[in-house]
Amino acid sequence: MHEKKITALLEYVKIDKFYISCHFRCKVTNKTVISTVAFEPFDGKIEFTFQDIVFNPIKSYNRYYHTPITIFNEKYKDTIVQKAFEKVSKYFKWDATTQNYIYIIKGI
Repeated sequence: MHEKKITALLEYVKIDKFYISCHFRCKVTNKTVISTVAFEPFDGKIEFTFQDIVFNPIKSYNRYYHTPITIFNEKYKDTIVQKAFEKVSKYFKWDATTQNYIYIIKGI
């Protein structure tokens, strides 16, 4: 995957409390594909046990609300934007001539 070129496709990113919607637009065909992923740390979900919540509620709260979220970073392979692109990558094809992803009709 050509990570640097993924950001060139990004037209719009909407972040809310639970989800991130990434709008990937092909500049050649002007077609936009939207991908929605959960708003979570790039290296996995934050999980708590019942005991964590009952016996350490402040620590649990701080761990949940203060965990860094990486939207995109070229050095990391599993960021939110890359996860979003992987969900819709079947709609794009790498074009070696233009050095960009180009929208293709599904099934071709």
